[in-house]
Amino acid sequence: MAKKDPTDLSVEEKLKTLYQLQTTLSGIDEKRALRGELPLEVQDLEDEIEGLTIRIEKIDNEIKDFQAAVVQKKGEIEQAKASVERYKSQLDEVKNNREYDTLTKEIEFQELEIELCNKKIREAQTRIDERARDLEQNNALIADRRTALEEKKNELDEIMSETRAEEDRLKEKAKELEVKIEPRLLQSFKRIRKNARNGLGIVYVQRDACGGCFNKIPPQRQLDIKMHKKIIVCEYCGRIMIDPELAGIKPDTPVEEKPKRKRAIRKKKEEEAPAED
Repeated sequence: MAKKDPTDLSVEEKLKTLYQLQTTLSGIDEKRALRGELPLEVQDLEDEIEGLTIRIEKIDNEIKDFQAAVVQKKGEIEQAKASVERYKSQLDEVKNNREYDTLTKEIEFQELEIELCNKKIREAQTRIDERARDLEQNNALIADRRTALEEKKNELDEIMSETRAEEDRLKEKAKELEVKIEPRLLQSFKRIRKNARNGLGIVYVQRDACGGCFNKIPPQRQLDIKMHKKIIVCEYCGRIMIDPELAGIKPDTPVEEKPKRKRAIRKKKEEEAPAED
């Protein structure tokens, strides 16, 4: 049997199918609501761990750079000391004051270089110690976050394992229903549903009011909704409206209140009033 073209459906059939889709999607929303903020918390923890990992790598690289600088400065110190020893040995062989002054200045310069290198080494070592403390703190923090992430993931997996089968069934049903709805109407419905705070794109009339925003619906508009001649949206919230009977909902019948008996206060007052002279 050939499938019926969605555009050939009557307005009544379209509304009924839309409401079935809404009920199915609301069921999916309920399953997802059971997870609460867990997915967001898991995502936040994963992002934080990623940020901490990058920070730790950066600190590691900084420590390595400082350590390399220390090695380099120590090498420069050894070279300067060798130069000092060489220049000192040459002092014994000088032939005039000019050569003596030149060698003396070279020795002083190399000794200053040694002092400067030692200063740079001390500064680098201080930075290494500072970054090592930062590294320790960040490693402790990332270990704590990983533990929290593991707990949250286990909690989320437990909830999802309980609801996954039902959610998959509802998703499959939603796909089957979507095929039965014409694309333009489906797109409009999804847009309304996305903008609605409670995720309701189609609602039934409740006590003469819209089931979404609860604004009163004029009698003539209610009659149009019951006639199923065209798709009608709420003029306040924009949701598609359907009458309760078509939605399979029994309308609330207002309970008639018995009129209260009036107390015969007036008669009593007349009896108690004094007779006129």
